Amino acid sequence: MTQKLALGKALNLGLRRAMEDDPKVLLMGEDIGRLGGVFRITDGLQKDFGEDRVVDTPLAEAGILGTAVGLAMRGYRPVCEIQFDGFVFPAYNQLVTQVAKIHNRSRGKLPMPIVVRIPFGGGIGAVEHHSESPEAYFAHTAGLKVVAVSNPVDAYWGIQQAIASPDPVIFLEPKRRYWEKAEVDLDAAPGPLFASRVVRGGDDVTLLAYGPMVKTALQAAEAAAEEGRSLEVVDLRTLSPLDLDPVFESVRRTGRCVVVHEAPLTLGLGAEIAARVAETCFHSLEAPVLRVGGYDTPYPPSKLEEEYLPDLDRVLDAVDRSLAF
Repeated sequence: MTQKLALGKALNLGLRRAMEDDPKVLLMGEDIGRLGGVFRITDGLQKDFGEDRVVDTPLAEAGILGTAVGLAMRGYRPVCEIQFDGFVFPAYNQLVTQVAKIHNRSRGKLPMPIVVRIPFGGGIGAVEHHSESPEAYFAHTAGLKVVAVSNPVDAYWGIQQAIASPDPVIFLEPKRRYWEKAEVDLDAAPGPLFASRVVRGGDDVTLLAYGPMVKTALQAAEAAAEEGRSLEVVDLRTLSPLDLDPVFESVRRTGRCVVVHEAPLTLGLGAEIAARVAETCFHSLEAPVLRVGGYDTPYPPSKLEEEYLPDLDRVLDAVDRSLAF
């Protein structure tokens, strides 16, 4: 059965299906029950599954994750919602020192099947702590897997696959894309979760993105095509582990690579990807690997966010600079 779904609705249906399939799956978060979450991702789930499985928590992210650790130890599969990206840091200690390490610390006896849902990125006219991109903190932490979906299909299947994973997964949702729609086959066999994907073929430049920037990259490829330039767009989909084999294959063919993300450039995912591409594809490169990202400043007031966020012009400028070498 195929339905046209917004990304947010696809997440809702994916959570519902996971809860139907496994009674050990439960949801925890601030205002996720009666309200359905600030973005209504959990709308209707408490009514259908009850307050024991869709739990409205206090405003205490450290408590949410600490409780999830105990539940995971007892065989449950907690799915924790962090209301906004910038609110995750009170729980950062639990995530880094407990969630990421207990499986290894217990010599494999205690898996940590915890999913932490985090709406991330800007573009909704909000303020700091509501528009941030903290993915590099988690991708740098051994023991955590990090997923960043960009479309309703990956949202629907990806949340179910993350919940089924025996490892803790940071599940990043591009909040500005919650209302964008696509056809979703609810009966299809999903592809692997921890894998990147070529979403548009091309020959001149490899353009890499994830989460909210995938749409921007695709728009750049459309604009470049009008000028006779062929951009290949790769949706990384997973930030830890990075699946770069499709990237290497693409770069060996195009000779050029541009990485796009909202997070600040310094020590962002683009730096790691650029290093790996340079190490592996050095003799194929016709130009340095270029990066387009947010500026190395705190997130600005909403009236300035369009100047801060990477946009079509900044991506196309990087493509021009790459082709100019």
